[in-house]
Amino acid sequence: MDSNDRGGPAQPLLELDGLVKHFPLKGGLLGRTTAVVRAVDGVSFDVRKGETLGIVGESGCGKSTTARLLMRLMNPDAGAMTFDGEAVGAGAVGLPLRDYRRQVQMVFQDSYASLNPRLPIGDSIAFAPKVHGLPDAEAQARARDMLAAVGLAPASFAHRYPHELSGGQRQRVNIARALALRPRLVILDEPVSALDKSVEAQVLNLLVDLKAEFGLTYVFISHDLNVVQYISDRVLVMYLGEVAEIGPVEAIYASPAHPYTVALLDSRPSMDPARRRTEAPLSGDPPNPVNPPSGCRFRTRCPHAEAVCAARKPIMAQLGGGHAAACHMADPASGHSLAGRMAA
Repeated sequence: MDSNDRGGPAQPLLELDGLVKHFPLKGGLLGRTTAVVRAVDGVSFDVRKGETLGIVGESGCGKSTTARLLMRLMNPDAGAMTFDGEAVGAGAVGLPLRDYRRQVQMVFQDSYASLNPRLPIGDSIAFAPKVHGLPDAEAQARARDMLAAVGLAPASFAHRYPHELSGGQRQRVNIARALALRPRLVILDEPVSALDKSVEAQVLNLLVDLKAEFGLTYVFISHDLNVVQYISDRVLVMYLGEVAEIGPVEAIYASPAHPYTVALLDSRPSMDPARRRTEAPLSGDPPNPVNPPSGCRFRTRCPHAEAVCAARKPIMAQLGGGHAAACHMADPASGHSLAGRMAA
């Protein structure tokens, strides 16, 4: 058992409750706030110890903003974060951000922009351990160990610079750098989307192996539904700053309960000529996050929308087995004419 594990396996590693992040839009001569972009608008979910939670959704749905809130690269406007039973950054009684960031690390999409072009690879990996108090010799030794763990020979790569590496090699370096502080949670924001498919498969398999070797927990953010299906234990679907659906990967992909999830899954290209679609499963652009629709935010694009969808925001209806969807059709008591039938 992890010596840092305070609450045991039953206690979630990370819990989010009502997380909100709005970005002000300023205008006029005095630069006053005229509106806000509701990037993340009341998001609640937990991340269980040892799991990979996949987060999917269209561009602009709030995935990356959520990732930066999880990493506390930005502070939420409202809501609470709890890490293994301790409130994050909540004054003297909570978990200090320095301690939180040592246990939570992030791998970004752009492997080149994430690295200092003037630092050799070994020094980049050793930098964070040194900042957190590890002596230089030990930090360098850990950097070499991490390079070996991600499949890069330390003798060949420690003294190279980022421009001398391929995209796949640079992403391996970023993974090594994230693991150098021996975190418990790693947030992966589109970590393979910029890679060739053959390299993508290698990096995904590396992530699976590292998770088992170091006892990690992942939050894996991607727009690629096939990648998320391969690597995730549970999947969270976001739409316009809110959670649309969450559940075990098997339930989400076999029996999606939210029409947005259905449309996302139907949008995957099929190699079977008999199953190819002639019409797009989802039409139109997402609504403006400055002024989202009333009630259910998906109703303007939903083929099943009724009056109740505009009048009232749907609750997160529990469907059993940890599967839940924020849709009036999934709630038998909502008053929708198809209530209770969507998940069946």
